[in-house]
Amino acid sequence: MRDRFRSRDLDNSIIRQAPFFQGLPEESVDQATSQVVVRAHPAGQVILLENDWGSSVYFILDGWVKIRTYNLDGREITLNILGKGELFGEMAPLDEVPRSTDVLTLAETVIGNMPAQDFVKLISSEPQAGIHLAKLMARRLRQVNRRLRLREADSVARVADILLFLADGQGTVSEQGTEIPNLPHRELSSLSGLARETVTRVLNKLERKELIKRDRDVLCIPDIDALDRMLV
Repeated sequence: MRDRFRSRDLDNSIIRQAPFFQGLPEESVDQATSQVVVRAHPAGQVILLENDWGSSVYFILDGWVKIRTYNLDGREITLNILGKGELFGEMAPLDEVPRSTDVLTLAETVIGNMPAQDFVKLISSEPQAGIHLAKLMARRLRQVNRRLRLREADSVARVADILLFLADGQGTVSEQGTEIPNLPHRELSSLSGLARETVTRVLNKLERKELIKRDRDVLCIPDIDALDRMLV
């Protein structure tokens, strides 16, 4: 994977394809991405640590990461899973405060690092960039609100909601349905707040009902609407 990202021109060309830059003036995008550095990271590598100061904003060009924190008992809590086309680390430079969460890779992941001052300058000078950021924040807030409303639902509804949550953020449409990363059950457990054994049992139940199909790396949802009806 590293060999694909060797030159500054190639780095700039790849980062420009991120959805965040679509529709922005070419000159502004060129200026904002001129100092971007693209790196490949192995699975399990920590990219950001809570309480670090924000010197960069990060664009995921391939792979996926998880956003985590810890509760008062020291238990790890997965707040979000982000994949190709997403960005993270944008709030700390805007608020001028330390990072509030950890970020680590779940698979081999390619990330473009943009200097925070270039990101802030782009947001300040291009209204459309600000609108893109506002829409991103609104979508994430809707996802969190939906998950909070389902915290008291039964286990099937909670696991189904997490799968729909991942499909909304990371799903790709194929002939078989909507495909998402087949994450380890411990990650789904942390996202849903359920025991790992419960998550495994529910996934097996959904697979028997043909609401999901799994292989080693991909989980496919043949009919999103059918899975969504599990929440009713």
